[in-house]
Order: sequence, then structure tokens, then C-alpha cells
Amino acid sequence: MHIPTPSISYWKDHEAPHSFASLQTDLTTEVVIVGGGITGILTAWRLAKEGKKVALIEAGKLTDGTTGFTTAKISAQHGLIYDQLIRTMSEEKALLYYEANKEAAAFLKRTIDELEIDCDFTIQDAYVYSTTNEMRPMLEKELEAYNQLGIDGEMDRASAQMNLPFPIEEALVMRGQAQFHPVKFLEALVQDMAEQVHIFENTRAETVKGKSVQTSDGFTITGDHLVVASHFPFNDFDGGYFAKLHPERSYAIGVKGTSSFKSGMYISEDKPSRSVRAASLENGEQLLIIGGENHPAGNSKEKTIHHYEELAQFAKEHFGAQEVLYRWSAQDLITLDQVPYIGHSHDGIYVATGYAKWGMTSGTVAANLITDLIIKRENRYVELYDPKRSKLKPADIKTFVGQNAKVAKNLISGKLKTAEKSIDSLQPGEGGVVTVDGEKTGAYRDEQGQCHLVDITCTHMGCETKWNDAERSWDCPCHGSRFSYEGEVLEGPAVKPLKKK
Repeated sequence: MHIPTPSISYWKDHEAPHSFASLQTDLTTEVVIVGGGITGILTAWRLAKEGKKVALIEAGKLTDGTTGFTTAKISAQHGLIYDQLIRTMSEEKALLYYEANKEAAAFLKRTIDELEIDCDFTIQDAYVYSTTNEMRPMLEKELEAYNQLGIDGEMDRASAQMNLPFPIEEALVMRGQAQFHPVKFLEALVQDMAEQVHIFENTRAETVKGKSVQTSDGFTITGDHLVVASHFPFNDFDGGYFAKLHPERSYAIGVKGTSSFKSGMYISEDKPSRSVRAASLENGEQLLIIGGENHPAGNSKEKTIHHYEELAQFAKEHFGAQEVLYRWSAQDLITLDQVPYIGHSHDGIYVATGYAKWGMTSGTVAANLITDLIIKRENRYVELYDPKRSKLKPADIKTFVGQNAKVAKNLISGKLKTAEKSIDSLQPGEGGVVTVDGEKTGAYRDEQGQCHLVDITCTHMGCETKWNDAERSWDCPCHGSRFSYEGEVLEGPAVKPLKKK
């Protein structure tokens, strides 16, 4: 089945109604927000409603980061997390986590209703399912956690099986969740606040001095409060986030299927992971969004295009899909204890990161929590999400040690790895590590035959990047930074481009 080249996200397949110039002068305001995804936009919108003077800067275009490359589920069902939180934190904190995400979902619905936003919002039940009996005990333990916390859910294999055209063994449902079109939602918020908030696109934050942000173009923007909502904090050395976040990459495709799919949002607990939900094309036809194929960022065992091919085969086999209309990937950051880092970092600086694969509700939790902190309003979730929390459980310590051991291994192995190809062998549209003048060099030959050469050493902490054939990018296996074939930063924590050769 043909896989589109390059990546095209269903959520981004329309012209943005607004564009904004880059910052071209120094600026002073009350609140500076770095990052134009759901957290940054929603925080800016909320603070503007509270009467704050806000400036929002985005390195690229608004919603061009992880927010524009999501599966867009508004759900408090974040895999099998509640049994884990009860065991590793406490029943009280597990309940707080559920209530925070439930309130976030209600806030999104209320905002959509009040502003009359047309963003394809629909109420859906969410399911975690298993295709093997091996996962049944884990689903049963999670159901016990639901009952303990008073969550509206139950085992409902029959309902799930009515919608999924392949055999499943069990399914745990959480009632009354939702899905929407996140980019249309956020574009409406941007429209609503455009005259109140200073918004700058193509403005990359590079360093922080006090509460002032220096951009890559040499301008300074200063505020009483700084909100770092740049997915991976661009100032990650301040909080040591490079050692506390694990980046994973996952994939999604949009297809038209011939098998009927009625309702619900689904994610598998067994491997390989599969996520299924429906959306609507402009002509009213149903689009199925199939996701999965997770792996550590920059560390795919296969060529990255293979992950799209696997999803396409799954869609063809089970849903009768004949053509992939869209395909996209996203990077997710996972904390040591699975709970995001959201809140006050230090000295008037706030951070929001580590949403795993659940950015729609977690980003909303972050916007509401940080807004309350800035305007000094009480919020009962401060302690749960505190980015400075330090009481690590044995499992968290094991995760910390394991993740950083992998970083060290990648750092060393990358330096030892030899060139993969010769520069003359590269075909148009092909990239890889070659030898130029006796040195390892990243090379990509574009469709016109021009070869783009870069130093493959990541500008964050010196790991060697790897070629991603599906996205035509250089990806760092240590902390998830990504660069275009020309070396420009696509994704942090790196803030400086790869050196050109």
C-alpha cells in the first residue's frame, strides 16, 4: 500500500487561518510563554481572560509540534495507570490524577460550548483492550483500581468486539470520554485572543537569564513570569529534565476503511500497540486513525518507514483499507513516575512536560494549574504534579538508572559506529551516514540531486544522531532532539542547529 511522502497530519491538512510575524525587537510584558501547542495556547488564552499581559512565542508555526501530530483523545483513561499509581504513590494521589484529567475534559467541553467552536467534538467511550489472555490479569487489576477510586468503568468485551473487526479477549471501558479536532479548537482560541496577546511565530527561545528569554535571532523578551511549554523544556539543564524524561516515538495513519466502525476510542495493552478511533473527512466520509508502533526515540530497530508499513498492513487486513491518506508521527516524553511535571520550577519560572501519550487532557491540566499559580489562586493538584518532587520510589530509581545507562550506551556506541553508506551511492530522497574527508558526516540527497551535509553530533549533549528515513530527519537517541536534513532544529531539547559541512 502506498505511504505518502512526506508526512502529512490529518489535523494540519488545511491552511492556518492566522499567521504571525517573528519577534523583531526586545519586549517586556507580564507573562512570557514559550511553546505554541495546547499548553502554551490554552495558558495564554486563560491568562488573557484574567487580565494579564501575555506574549506567546513559538519556534515554528503554532500547533506544528506534538499537538498537531496526536490522536486527539480527550480521556482520563491513560492506559493501565490507576493500579500503578495506587501502588507506587497512594490511593489519594491516584484519585487526584483521575479528577484532574476528568476536570480537564469537562473544561474543554465547556470552552467548546461557550465559544461555539466547530471542532468535531463527540462523546466517546474509551477502551483498553487485549487480544491475548496474557494481559487479562492486568486489565482485571485496573478494574479493581477503577472500583476503588469510583471510576465509571467495567469490563465490556461485547461492546468493543462489535466495533473491532478482529478477535479480542477482553476490554476495559471508561465511559463518557471524548475526541475532537485539536487544531481547529486551538485556532479558535487564537482567534479569540489575537488582539489581546502578543503572538510570535518562527521565534526560537535559546537561553534564559533570570526571567528573560533570548531568542536565536538575538532579541530579548522579559516578563514577571516565564512559562516553559516547549514540550521538552528548552532550559532542561535548570531542572535536570534530560535525566528525568524518556522520549518515545509513535506513529499514526489516516485511512478510509470498508469495514464498519461505529464508535469508541481503542488502545491495545498487548504488543505491538494499536490505537483506533474515527474522524470525519470534509466530504463527510469516515476516516480511521490507526496508531501505534512505539519505540524509544532515535532507536528504532527497523527503518522508520517500516512502522508506517506495519500500520498500513493492519488497516488493510482488518478494516479493508486500500490507501493511506495521511501519515504522521509524534514524540512523547515520559516521566520517571508516569505523572507529568507541571508547576513552579524556580524564580518565577513554570514548566509543563512529560505528558506521555495523553497531551490533550494533561496539557489542559497544565494550563489551568499554571494559570492558578500565576494569579495566586489555590489549586489542589499542585503537589501531585510538582516538577520538583523528589521522593523517588525504588521503581522510579530503577527507571532513572536504566534510562541514563541507555543514554551513556548510545553516547559511546554512536561515537564508535562507522559510516553506513558512500556519498555516491545515495539516491534522490535518501540519507545516511557517510565518510567525507575521513570524517563521519550526515548526508541527504534531495530530489534535485543536491547533497546536504551536516555534522551528526547533537548540539544538546553531544550524542550522535541517527537518520530517520520516514521523516527525513536526524534524530538523537539520547534525549530525543530532532533536526531537519539541513540541520535545523525540529524538536528539542536542542536549541542550536547541527553544523553544516
